[in-house]
Amino acid sequence: MRKPARQEILITARQTRSVAGARFGTRGFTYIAVLIFIAVMAVGLLAAADVWHVTLKRQKEEVLLFEGDQIRDAISAYSVQATAPGGRFPTSLEDLLKDPRNPATKRYLRKIYPDPMTDDGKWELVKGPNGEVLGVHSTSDEEPAKKANFSLVDQAFEGKTKYSEWVFIIPPQLMSGLLAGQIPGVQPGGAPAPGANSPAPGATGPAPRPWGGPAAGNIR
Repeated sequence: MRKPARQEILITARQTRSVAGARFGTRGFTYIAVLIFIAVMAVGLLAAADVWHVTLKRQKEEVLLFEGDQIRDAISAYSVQATAPGGRFPTSLEDLLKDPRNPATKRYLRKIYPDPMTDDGKWELVKGPNGEVLGVHSTSDEEPAKKANFSLVDQAFEGKTKYSEWVFIIPPQLMSGLLAGQIPGVQPGGAPAPGANSPAPGATGPAPRPWGGPAAGNIR
């Protein structure tokens, strides 16, 4: 027996709503899954960005330590090699590229390294009472990632909260010895002591430097 047309229409409407509801539910589930995927990807990208930032920061720190140590050693070498008139200490970093006290070219530094922690690359100079350069430090107040396990010469940097507190200054014992004329192999006037540059009996090559820095004139 054929159902009335009205009843068929109602059944068809129910079936249509059922199919539409199923489709909507599937689309809704897919939309939620996409949102979850995007959220997970965003968290992963943020974590990767943090890791990359820390890695880049540590690389810059290694460069800062290397360049700062090079400049400090160059100032030490310049100060010990005060065999000509014109001052014990350099008055600028440019003096380390060519010693103005000597007619011959003497280099203590290959180039003036830039501060890797700042955009302009300029160092803050540590100066003595007469304007002489005793050391350098970064101008960055950013907090270092490295807080421990420094080399012996940089142990004073442990626990510092700013890069500007990493001060690369010539060792105090070297400075006091220079001022007092007590550096081994250097007389008060800056001239080498007799036999200071002579090797020990049976040894070859120059005598060791009193602070471990580069020898004057060996930088090319």
